[in-house]
Amino acid sequence: MTSKEIVKRAVNFSNPPRTPILYFNRDLDRSDAFFVSYSDPEDFVPDVEGRSEWGFIWKTSDGTMGQPHFPPLEDGWELLSGYKLPNPDAPGRLNSARGIIEKNPDKYIIGNLGISGFNMITFIRGMENIFEDMFFERENLDILTDKVFGFESRMIEHYASIKADAVSFYDDWGTQNNLMVSPNQWREIFKEKYKKQFDLAHSLGLHVFFHSCGQIDLIIPDLIEIGVDILNLNQPDIFGIEYLGENYGGKVCFNCPVDHQTVAINGTRDEIFDYTKRLQKSLGTYNGGFIANIEEYKSVGMSEENYIAISEAFEALNK
Repeated sequence: MTSKEIVKRAVNFSNPPRTPILYFNRDLDRSDAFFVSYSDPEDFVPDVEGRSEWGFIWKTSDGTMGQPHFPPLEDGWELLSGYKLPNPDAPGRLNSARGIIEKNPDKYIIGNLGISGFNMITFIRGMENIFEDMFFERENLDILTDKVFGFESRMIEHYASIKADAVSFYDDWGTQNNLMVSPNQWREIFKEKYKKQFDLAHSLGLHVFFHSCGQIDLIIPDLIEIGVDILNLNQPDIFGIEYLGENYGGKVCFNCPVDHQTVAINGTRDEIFDYTKRLQKSLGTYNGGFIANIEEYKSVGMSEENYIAISEAFEALNK
Protein backbone atom coordinates (compact mmCIF):
# COMPACT_ATOMS: atom_id res chain seq x y z
CA MET A 1 0.00 0.00 0.00
CA THR A 2 1.43 3.39 -0.98
CA SER A 3 1.83 6.38 1.31
CA LYS A 4 -1.00 8.07 -0.60
CA GLU A 5 -3.36 5.20 0.09
CA ILE A 6 -2.39 4.99 3.77
CA VAL A 7 -3.03 8.70 4.36
CA LYS A 8 -6.36 8.54 2.54
CA ARG A 9 -7.41 5.62 4.70
CA ALA A 10 -6.51 7.54 7.85
CA VAL A 11 -8.50 10.58 6.70
CA ASN A 12 -11.50 8.48 5.67
CA PHE A 13 -11.48 6.28 8.79
CA SER A 14 -11.01 3.15 6.69
CA ASN A 15 -8.39 1.13 8.58
CA PRO A 16 -4.93 2.27 7.51
CA PRO A 17 -2.31 -0.43 8.14
CA ARG A 18 -0.20 2.03 10.16
CA THR A 19 -0.14 5.61 11.39
CA PRO A 20 0.89 7.91 8.52
CA ILE A 21 3.53 10.54 9.24
CA LEU A 22 3.85 14.04 7.81
CA TYR A 23 7.35 15.47 8.02
CA PHE A 24 6.86 19.20 7.60
CA ASN A 25 10.24 20.82 6.94
CA ARG A 26 12.96 18.18 7.22
CA ASP A 27 13.55 14.53 6.29
CA LEU A 28 10.87 14.83 3.63
CA ASP A 29 11.98 11.58 2.00
CA ARG A 30 10.51 9.81 5.06
CA SER A 31 7.16 11.61 4.85
CA ASP A 32 3.93 10.01 3.67
CA ALA A 33 2.62 13.42 2.60
CA PHE A 34 4.14 16.37 0.77
CA PHE A 35 3.09 19.99 0.65
CA VAL A 36 3.37 21.74 -2.69
CA SER A 37 2.98 25.51 -2.97
CA TYR A 38 2.17 27.95 -5.70
CA SER A 39 4.94 30.27 -6.85
CA ASP A 40 5.22 33.91 -7.75
CA PRO A 41 4.62 34.54 -11.45
CA GLU A 42 7.57 34.13 -13.76
CA ASP A 43 7.76 37.88 -14.37
CA PHE A 44 7.26 39.07 -10.77
CA VAL A 45 10.04 41.36 -9.55
CA PRO A 46 9.47 43.10 -6.16
CA ASP A 47 10.16 46.82 -6.12
CA VAL A 48 11.82 46.49 -2.70
CA GLU A 49 13.34 43.51 -0.93
CA GLY A 50 10.69 41.39 0.77
CA ARG A 51 7.70 42.89 -1.01
CA SER A 52 5.11 40.22 -1.67
CA GLU A 53 2.68 40.05 -4.56
CA TRP A 54 0.01 41.14 -2.08
CA GLY A 55 1.78 44.42 -1.37
CA PHE A 56 3.03 44.00 2.20
CA ILE A 57 6.72 43.57 3.04
CA TRP A 58 7.88 40.45 4.85
CA LYS A 59 10.70 40.86 7.35
CA THR A 60 12.53 38.34 9.49
CA SER A 61 15.52 38.80 11.77
CA ASP A 62 15.50 36.07 14.42
CA GLY A 63 15.32 32.72 12.64
CA THR A 64 11.53 32.50 12.85
CA MET A 65 9.19 32.81 9.88
CA GLY A 66 9.02 36.60 10.35
CA GLN A 67 6.20 39.12 10.21
CA PRO A 68 4.42 41.23 7.56
CA HIS A 69 4.93 45.00 7.56
CA PHE A 70 3.34 47.96 5.76
CA PRO A 71 -0.16 46.62 4.95
CA PRO A 72 -1.14 48.16 1.60
CA LEU A 73 -4.63 49.19 2.78
CA GLU A 74 -3.57 50.30 6.26
CA ASP A 75 -4.24 53.99 5.58
CA GLY A 76 -7.87 53.63 4.58
CA TRP A 77 -10.55 51.86 2.60
CA GLU A 78 -10.40 54.52 -0.10
CA LEU A 79 -7.39 52.57 -1.37
CA LEU A 80 -9.50 49.45 -1.94
CA SER A 81 -10.79 50.38 -5.38
CA GLY A 82 -7.22 50.60 -6.71
CA TYR A 83 -5.90 47.52 -4.92
CA LYS A 84 -5.09 44.63 -7.22
CA LEU A 85 -4.73 41.12 -5.91
CA PRO A 86 -2.29 38.66 -7.46
CA ASN A 87 -3.49 36.89 -10.58
CA PRO A 88 -4.09 33.21 -9.73
CA ASP A 89 -3.76 32.29 -13.42
CA ALA A 90 -0.37 33.97 -13.93
CA PRO A 91 2.21 31.91 -15.85
CA GLY A 92 4.58 29.96 -13.64
CA ARG A 93 2.26 29.57 -10.66
CA LEU A 94 2.43 25.79 -10.58
CA ASN A 95 5.75 24.96 -12.21
CA SER A 96 7.40 23.81 -8.98
CA ALA A 97 4.30 22.09 -7.60
CA ARG A 98 3.74 20.15 -10.80
CA GLY A 99 7.34 18.93 -10.81
CA ILE A 100 7.15 17.68 -7.22
CA ILE A 101 3.92 15.80 -7.92
CA GLU A 102 5.37 14.14 -11.01
CA LYS A 103 8.39 12.93 -9.02
CA ASN A 104 6.30 11.60 -6.11
CA PRO A 105 3.32 9.71 -7.54
CA ASP A 106 2.98 7.52 -4.44
CA LYS A 107 2.87 10.37 -1.92
CA TYR A 108 -0.23 12.13 -0.59
CA ILE A 109 -0.01 15.65 -2.01
CA ILE A 110 -1.35 18.71 -0.20
CA GLY A 111 -1.73 21.86 -2.28
CA ASN A 112 -0.75 24.63 0.10
CA LEU A 113 -2.53 27.99 0.06
CA GLY A 114 0.02 29.22 2.59
CA ILE A 115 -1.11 31.85 5.07
CA SER A 116 -4.69 32.26 4.00
CA GLY A 117 -8.13 33.72 4.66
CA PHE A 118 -8.44 35.86 7.77
CA ASN A 119 -4.69 36.03 8.34
CA MET A 120 -4.12 37.25 4.80
CA ILE A 121 -6.69 40.05 5.09
CA THR A 122 -4.97 41.24 8.28
CA PHE A 123 -1.70 41.38 6.33
CA ILE A 124 -3.39 43.55 3.70
CA ARG A 125 -5.38 45.85 5.98
CA GLY A 126 -3.64 45.54 9.37
CA MET A 127 -4.89 43.45 12.26
CA GLU A 128 -6.12 46.27 14.50
CA ASN A 129 -7.99 47.77 11.57
CA ILE A 130 -9.64 44.46 10.74
CA PHE A 131 -10.95 44.05 14.28
CA GLU A 132 -12.51 47.50 14.05
CA ASP A 133 -13.80 46.83 10.52
CA MET A 134 -15.79 43.86 11.79
CA PHE A 135 -17.99 46.35 13.62
CA PHE A 136 -17.80 49.52 11.55
CA GLU A 137 -16.80 48.63 7.98
CA ARG A 138 -18.52 45.33 7.23
CA GLU A 139 -19.26 46.18 3.61
CA ASN A 140 -15.64 46.96 2.76
CA LEU A 141 -14.43 44.04 4.86
CA ASP A 142 -16.70 41.67 2.95
CA ILE A 143 -15.42 43.01 -0.37
CA LEU A 144 -11.79 42.44 0.59
CA THR A 145 -12.52 39.05 2.14
CA ASP A 146 -14.36 37.89 -0.97
CA LYS A 147 -11.42 38.98 -3.12
CA VAL A 148 -8.93 36.99 -1.03
CA PHE A 149 -11.18 33.95 -0.78
CA GLY A 150 -11.80 34.21 -4.52
CA PHE A 151 -8.07 34.04 -5.26
CA GLU A 152 -7.81 31.00 -3.01
CA SER A 153 -10.80 29.31 -4.66
CA ARG A 154 -9.14 29.63 -8.05
CA MET A 155 -5.96 28.11 -6.63
CA ILE A 156 -8.04 25.20 -5.28
CA GLU A 157 -9.16 24.57 -8.85
CA HIS A 158 -5.56 24.70 -10.03
CA TYR A 159 -4.41 22.21 -7.38
CA ALA A 160 -7.17 19.83 -8.41
CA SER A 161 -6.05 20.15 -12.03
CA ILE A 162 -2.54 18.91 -11.18
CA LYS A 163 -3.89 15.97 -9.16
CA ALA A 164 -3.28 17.07 -5.59
CA ASP A 165 -5.07 15.04 -2.91
CA ALA A 166 -5.90 17.89 -0.52
CA VAL A 167 -5.73 21.65 -0.13
CA SER A 168 -4.39 23.30 3.02
CA PHE A 169 -5.53 26.48 4.75
CA TYR A 170 -3.27 28.15 7.34
CA ASP A 171 -5.47 30.56 9.24
CA ASP A 172 -4.83 31.20 12.94
CA TRP A 173 -7.93 32.07 14.95
CA GLY A 174 -6.89 31.53 18.56
CA THR A 175 -4.94 33.11 21.35
CA GLN A 176 -3.58 30.96 24.15
CA ASN A 177 -6.93 31.11 25.91
CA ASN A 178 -9.74 31.79 23.45
CA LEU A 179 -10.81 32.89 19.99
CA MET A 180 -9.67 36.30 18.77
CA VAL A 181 -13.30 37.12 17.95
CA SER A 182 -16.61 35.96 19.37
CA PRO A 183 -17.82 32.64 17.94
CA ASN A 184 -21.01 34.33 16.75
CA GLN A 185 -18.98 36.95 14.90
CA TRP A 186 -16.88 34.24 13.31
CA ARG A 187 -20.01 32.41 12.20
CA GLU A 188 -21.68 35.54 10.89
CA ILE A 189 -18.75 36.86 8.85
CA PHE A 190 -16.57 33.91 7.91
CA LYS A 191 -18.28 30.54 8.28
CA GLU A 192 -20.21 30.58 5.03
CA LYS A 193 -17.18 31.85 3.10
CA TYR A 194 -15.14 28.90 4.33
CA LYS A 195 -17.98 26.51 3.55
CA LYS A 196 -18.03 27.62 -0.08
CA GLN A 197 -14.30 26.97 -0.35
CA PHE A 198 -14.55 23.58 1.33
CA ASP A 199 -17.52 22.59 -0.82
CA LEU A 200 -15.50 23.53 -3.91
CA ALA A 201 -12.56 21.42 -2.76
CA HIS A 202 -14.77 18.43 -2.09
CA SER A 203 -16.53 18.79 -5.44
CA LEU A 204 -13.10 18.51 -7.08
CA GLY A 205 -12.11 15.43 -5.09
CA LEU A 206 -9.81 17.20 -2.61
CA HIS A 207 -9.64 16.76 1.15
CA VAL A 208 -9.65 19.93 3.26
CA PHE A 209 -6.64 20.39 5.58
CA PHE A 210 -7.14 23.25 8.04
CA HIS A 211 -4.49 24.62 10.41
CA SER A 212 -5.12 27.01 13.25
CA CYS A 213 -2.93 27.85 16.20
CA GLY A 214 -4.40 28.72 19.57
CA GLN A 215 -7.51 27.81 21.52
CA ILE A 216 -10.27 27.35 18.93
CA ASP A 217 -12.44 24.78 20.69
CA LEU A 218 -15.57 26.93 20.31
CA ILE A 219 -15.47 26.65 16.51
CA ILE A 220 -14.13 23.12 16.05
CA PRO A 221 -17.70 21.77 15.72
CA ASP A 222 -18.35 24.42 13.05
CA LEU A 223 -15.20 23.50 11.14
CA ILE A 224 -16.21 19.85 11.17
CA GLU A 225 -19.75 20.73 10.14
CA ILE A 226 -18.64 22.71 7.07
CA GLY A 227 -16.23 20.09 5.86
CA VAL A 228 -12.75 20.10 7.40
CA ASP A 229 -11.29 16.64 6.86
CA ILE A 230 -7.87 17.09 8.49
CA LEU A 231 -7.45 19.43 11.47
CA ASN A 232 -3.88 20.48 12.19
CA LEU A 233 -3.45 21.61 15.80
CA ASN A 234 0.17 22.19 16.77
CA GLN A 235 -0.62 22.89 20.43
CA PRO A 236 -2.78 19.95 21.56
CA ASP A 237 -1.99 20.66 25.21
CA ILE A 238 -4.08 23.84 25.00
CA PHE A 239 -7.10 21.58 24.62
CA GLY A 240 -5.91 18.39 26.29
CA ILE A 241 -5.20 15.34 24.15
CA GLU A 242 -7.83 13.21 25.84
CA TYR A 243 -10.40 16.02 25.57
CA LEU A 244 -9.86 16.21 21.80
CA GLY A 245 -10.32 12.47 21.50
CA GLU A 246 -13.39 12.29 23.68
CA ASN A 247 -15.14 15.16 21.92
CA TYR A 248 -13.95 14.98 18.31
CA GLY A 249 -12.30 11.61 17.81
CA GLY A 250 -13.78 9.85 14.79
CA LYS A 251 -15.35 13.10 13.53
CA VAL A 252 -12.26 14.66 11.96
CA CYS A 253 -8.78 13.36 11.21
CA PHE A 254 -6.24 15.08 13.45
CA ASN A 255 -2.74 16.06 12.35
CA CYS A 256 -0.83 16.87 15.51
CA PRO A 257 2.80 16.98 16.64
CA VAL A 258 4.24 16.58 20.07
CA ASP A 259 3.10 19.95 21.45
CA HIS A 260 5.38 22.68 20.11
CA GLN A 261 5.10 24.80 23.25
CA THR A 262 5.57 22.13 25.92
CA VAL A 263 6.87 18.59 25.54
CA ALA A 264 8.62 19.07 22.18
CA ILE A 265 10.71 21.82 23.77
CA ASN A 266 11.08 20.78 27.40
CA GLY A 267 10.23 17.08 27.48
CA THR A 268 12.56 14.17 28.09
CA ARG A 269 12.89 11.31 25.65
CA ASP A 270 10.59 9.15 27.78
CA GLU A 271 8.00 11.95 27.99
CA ILE A 272 8.09 12.35 24.22
CA PHE A 273 7.53 8.62 23.64
CA ASP A 274 4.65 8.64 26.14
CA TYR A 275 3.13 11.70 24.43
CA THR A 276 3.07 10.11 20.98
CA LYS A 277 1.34 7.04 22.42
CA ARG A 278 -1.32 9.27 24.01
CA LEU A 279 -1.92 11.03 20.69
CA GLN A 280 -2.33 7.72 18.88
CA LYS A 281 -4.60 6.24 21.55
CA SER A 282 -6.85 9.28 21.90
CA LEU A 283 -7.05 10.42 18.28
CA GLY A 284 -6.14 7.49 16.06
CA THR A 285 -8.19 4.53 17.24
CA TYR A 286 -11.28 5.19 15.13
CA ASN A 287 -10.22 3.00 12.20
CA GLY A 288 -7.86 5.87 11.45
CA GLY A 289 -8.27 9.52 12.33
CA PHE A 290 -4.69 10.52 13.09
CA ILE A 291 -1.69 11.66 11.05
CA ALA A 292 1.50 12.29 13.01
CA ASN A 293 3.20 15.64 12.44
CA ILE A 294 6.94 16.16 12.75
CA GLU A 295 8.44 19.63 12.39
CA GLU A 296 11.98 20.71 13.18
CA TYR A 297 11.53 23.84 15.30
CA LYS A 298 14.88 24.96 16.65
CA SER A 299 13.80 28.61 16.22
CA VAL A 300 11.56 28.24 19.28
CA GLY A 301 13.91 26.06 21.31
CA MET A 302 13.56 22.48 20.06
CA SER A 303 16.85 20.66 20.48
CA GLU A 304 18.29 18.27 17.94
CA GLU A 305 17.97 15.51 20.53
CA ASN A 306 14.25 16.16 20.93
CA TYR A 307 13.67 16.34 17.17
CA ILE A 308 15.29 12.91 16.78
CA ALA A 309 13.32 11.55 19.75
CA ILE A 310 10.04 12.80 18.25
CA SER A 311 10.82 11.18 14.92
CA GLU A 312 11.80 7.89 16.53
CA ALA A 313 8.77 7.95 18.84
CA PHE A 314 6.23 8.42 16.06
CA GLU A 315 7.91 5.84 13.87
CA ALA A 316 7.94 3.40 16.80
CA LEU A 317 4.13 3.47 16.79
CA ASN A 318 4.28 1.46 13.58
CA LYS A 319 6.62 -1.29 14.80
